Amino acid sequence: METSAAEGAAAAAARTLRWAGRAGHLGGIPRAVVVAAVGALAKAYASLLNTTTVHNADALLRLVSSRPSGTPLLTVSNHMSTMDDPLMWGFKGFPTTDAKLERWVLTAEDICFRNVFMSYIFRLGKCVPITRGAGIYQDHMNEALEVLSTGDWLHSFPEGKIAQDDQPIRRLKWGTASLIVRAPATPIVLPIVHSGFEKVMPEKSFFGRRPPVPLWNKEIDIIVGEPVEFDLPSLKQAARTAPQDSSFERKGWPSIMPEGLDEAAQRWLYQKMSDKIQSVMETLRKKLVDLKQH
Repeated sequence: METSAAEGAAAAAARTLRWAGRAGHLGGIPRAVVVAAVGALAKAYASLLNTTTVHNADALLRLVSSRPSGTPLLTVSNHMSTMDDPLMWGFKGFPTTDAKLERWVLTAEDICFRNVFMSYIFRLGKCVPITRGAGIYQDHMNEALEVLSTGDWLHSFPEGKIAQDDQPIRRLKWGTASLIVRAPATPIVLPIVHSGFEKVMPEKSFFGRRPPVPLWNKEIDIIVGEPVEFDLPSLKQAARTAPQDSSFERKGWPSIMPEGLDEAAQRWLYQKMSDKIQSVMETLRKKLVDLKQH
């Protein structure tokens, strides 16, 4: 059993090819080529083949290109299709083909890292694999923390899965909140809500499956919010003194140091923060619906 588990871990490490995601890999040339190619594709679909309207784009552009040095950026958005990223960054005026400014993004390991070839391409495209069901303290989340620790830009889909119905923002997974709390430097958290990608890449339209390529002549709408602010010292203090729910199944989370927050305190903290992000995203969604109707 132990040997089998070790072999499985070794196979997963080999499949996810972390070394290929390093900026200096082969002088950065493979990354630059992949980012430029994918960025050009995003530009074509968002700016030429479809009609994309972005509200408050300047807020995103400013933080991507000129935020204070060493300050990480964490963008969060709803998830409507497998092509949300990279197409959502293809709107006019956005530096989609710049490998240095390009985002890192959390991606589903079972979809994007199925084999060595896919792993290599997605690593070059600045993707961090996330293993579904492995929890918020999995090794890949430590990779995401390293991205934030260097002051880079990371994008997350905190709903955790695709939803193509036009419904309120669903309850968020706690992984994004845990990254905010555990990051060495607190990131700027910028919410984004979009619609239309469910028509560009519908889940069930081509013989009950996704189409082989994204569709065109669709309307895409994106709204960028303002940074979500968290008073982390106050929240951590409240988490320490909050009534503890003893009914939940403990997962063996490590205490957060130096604050010493145990698992119960962390659950309270992550839930409060996730609820706030969800509320902000839902407000943005309603605003976007209103803008589309006028």
